[in-house]
Amino acid sequence: MTPPVMGPTAASAWSDHVVVLPIVLPIAVAGAMFLLDERRHRLKAALSLATVLVMLGVALLLLGRAGDAPEVYRLGNWAAPYGIVLVADRLSAAMLALAAVLGLGALVFSFARWTRAGPRFQGLFLLLLMGVNGAFLTGDLFNLFVFFEVMLAASYGLVLHGSGETRIRAGLGYIAVNLVASLFFLVGVSLIYGTMGTLNMADLARRLAAPAAGELALFESGCAILGIAFLIKCSAWPLGFWLPTTYAAASAPAAAILAILSKVGVYVVVRLSLLLFGTGLSEGFGQTWILAAGLATIAYGTVGILAARDLARAGGYAVMISSGTVLAALGTGNGGALAGALYYLVGSTLAAGALFLLAEVLQRGRDPVEAAQPVFADEYRDPFDDAGATEVGRAIPAAVAILGLGFLLCTLMLAGVPPLAGFVGKLAMFTGLTAGAITASGWGLMAILTLSSLGTLMPLVRLGILNLWVPRDDPPPVLRPSEFAALAGLLAACLALALWGGPGLAYADATVRALAQPGDYVRAVLGAPAGGAP
Repeated sequence: MTPPVMGPTAASAWSDHVVVLPIVLPIAVAGAMFLLDERRHRLKAALSLATVLVMLGVALLLLGRAGDAPEVYRLGNWAAPYGIVLVADRLSAAMLALAAVLGLGALVFSFARWTRAGPRFQGLFLLLLMGVNGAFLTGDLFNLFVFFEVMLAASYGLVLHGSGETRIRAGLGYIAVNLVASLFFLVGVSLIYGTMGTLNMADLARRLAAPAAGELALFESGCAILGIAFLIKCSAWPLGFWLPTTYAAASAPAAAILAILSKVGVYVVVRLSLLLFGTGLSEGFGQTWILAAGLATIAYGTVGILAARDLARAGGYAVMISSGTVLAALGTGNGGALAGALYYLVGSTLAAGALFLLAEVLQRGRDPVEAAQPVFADEYRDPFDDAGATEVGRAIPAAVAILGLGFLLCTLMLAGVPPLAGFVGKLAMFTGLTAGAITASGWGLMAILTLSSLGTLMPLVRLGILNLWVPRDDPPPVLRPSEFAALAGLLAACLALALWGGPGLAYADATVRALAQPGDYVRAVLGAPAGGAP
């Protein structure tokens, strides 16, 4: 019997449903995994790994077919603004790909030991990715709140995963701060719905073109309150005091995937600022405050990383600097600077995630149990053991050499030093800011970015020397196969971003140009249904 062949219509239908897959797949697999016995470690690892790999493939597919017109998926084929819509454009596709790559690295790293440190790790991990993906794809504020809460609920479990008083203290503080952020979110959304009668983002942009008398001021108040919630999630100063302590206390894979959570806040601020306040009567609303928050966050993160005494805490401050850079570039109103900042955000987030993983390998206690099945297990040899030997100095184990190379790449990326993508992104920001008449905000941003690069490079070099070059009595660090694979994958992504810097910057420029045309987004979402649901 000849097997049936999928025709063009069937293939097109499957292609239409790809947009919803990053949400449906992880929540379905997570639900199934919660029913499995905790002792089924290999089965759970295989399911979670397969799920994240499929999510990565979907994200790359959406990234490849992203164009000037957003791709809209209407659940139940209900037209917006009455139905739920998912919107995949250049920005959301790029963020989906970033979350999938970072999630894959963190998940593979966790297979070495952290999946057995507490229950339900893989299920919580997939739920967090589901919430992150939903926040990037949703087209209305109500479902943004839903995905926001799913993401936060899963992150609470991941932050507390493991044991120790320090982790519990930091986790409880993290929960308290995010509950406050959720309260601000609800109040802001209530004010917006009360004034505009809709929570669909495209519909809000359409109604802002001709708001009713007295509505605009109350709507802007609701947006300001909503902005506080997102700035807390962005870890913007002074609302981001919680981040370095929490991320340093969390387990390494949890801290690595949590690095994407602050970028959810950045994404929403960029999306709503350009969609709702890019044109019209409220044009530029909140821009000065966003600029001030971004500059202050970069300064605070730089001072914090200078004072950091361990790599995990330094990684937390690097995450803050990355978020502050995008906020400050958005606040300048310069499209070229924003494109460079978005490009820098991708590379710096990957590098920060890799730094959290490196910190765990370099700083964890070493005992025979942890040293089982290493990839590299060379040991230091005391040069004074062989008094007659002519060899001078101390041999460097292969594991230390590999970790040192990875640490060097992370340092260059986060500090924005040539030739990696961090430098390319900052150079693009400088080029955009100097393309025309340089404003005071442009001068300020360039100055603080330069100082931030120096302020990031010096302490990371110091921490690298302490962890890699200073003689120690402990055995050298060892790498298990999954840890090596995770680190190699994230660092390879950083290198790929630098090697294909031209296409990456072109994509970022096209993303900013599309964001600057909110009318295209509105027409795509509110237009006549064009597939996407049966």
